[in-house]
Amino acid sequence: MIGTKELLRLVKTKNLVENLSDRELTNPEGAGFDLRVGEAFLIEQSDSFLGIEDRNTPGVVSFAKYGKEKGIILKPGNFILVKTIEKVNMPNDLAGIFRPRSTLQRSGIALFTAACSPGYSGELTFGMANLGKNNFKLEMGARILHMMFFKTSQNHSSYRGQWQGGRVSTQGKSEKQV
Repeated sequence: MIGTKELLRLVKTKNLVENLSDRELTNPEGAGFDLRVGEAFLIEQSDSFLGIEDRNTPGVVSFAKYGKEKGIILKPGNFILVKTIEKVNMPNDLAGIFRPRSTLQRSGIALFTAACSPGYSGELTFGMANLGKNNFKLEMGARILHMMFFKTSQNHSSYRGQWQGGRVSTQGKSEKQV
């Protein structure tokens, strides 16, 4: 795992993470960086598909953006997608994993994450569901997860998928997977 001193050096010299908050640039906590919610999306009603070669995800509609809306309310049972303010530029020798901030779980909120492959560049998109019994207020710009970075061995393969650049959905269209 890469420590924050080395991560801050990589931010300055390699642009590892763009748009980090002042807090993360001056006083990061833990073993990585906290990332913030920058945009929220509703998933449109339509069937989706994940096959061996093809896939189709429902369309999405942005309904809140940092700097425009103050926040959102996630009602019990609601599921949305959220995108980070930060953009990552992963070198070919680093990978990232994500852990939700504990305030989310303490509030009944589940954050669905994936890995960040070497060579990926763009904002990051996650699923968020209110599994609790109460409304959950989320302020745009709030820290929602912690990203940790790991060195990869010499046997890595750079990301070449279609989500490069921070795309959120196939917008209801079928596509061949890379």
